[in-house]
Amino acid sequence: MQGTVKWLEDAMFIGESGSGHSVVMDGPEDLGGRNQSLRPLEMLLLGTGGCALYDVVSMLKKSRQQVTDCRVELHADRADAVPAVFTTMRLHFVVTGWGLREAQVERAVALSAEKYCSASIMFANAGVAVTHSHSIEEAATPS
Repeated sequence: MQGTVKWLEDAMFIGESGSGHSVVMDGPEDLGGRNQSLRPLEMLLLGTGGCALYDVVSMLKKSRQQVTDCRVELHADRADAVPAVFTTMRLHFVVTGWGLREAQVERAVALSAEKYCSASIMFANAGVAVTHSHSIEEAATPS
């Protein structure tokens, strides 16, 4: 995996992945930015959520669960000192569908946390207290 990040101006940067996709990052106004895009650490948090959510949705589909929507709500705390690293990270999956089996959802979340999500496992191995939880919502009947 590779990528490049280029400084644009002030606290704004553009990152380009090895696969050719670009994203702009910017800092808050009090740190010289214009607050026009995600902060770099927000990207780490969202990337972790994307990694974990991909795993969960993929496993639920393979187990033939009728998933109609799925999201992961993320919260991270940071140290008060420099470097202000993540100290905790919570991932809460909200899975919506028809007749979802609790055991299947619980297993998908656990496997993501323990085996498949490289990002959350990397943070956990670095000392971040990473927790995973889930809830299930019954989907509305299609009209």
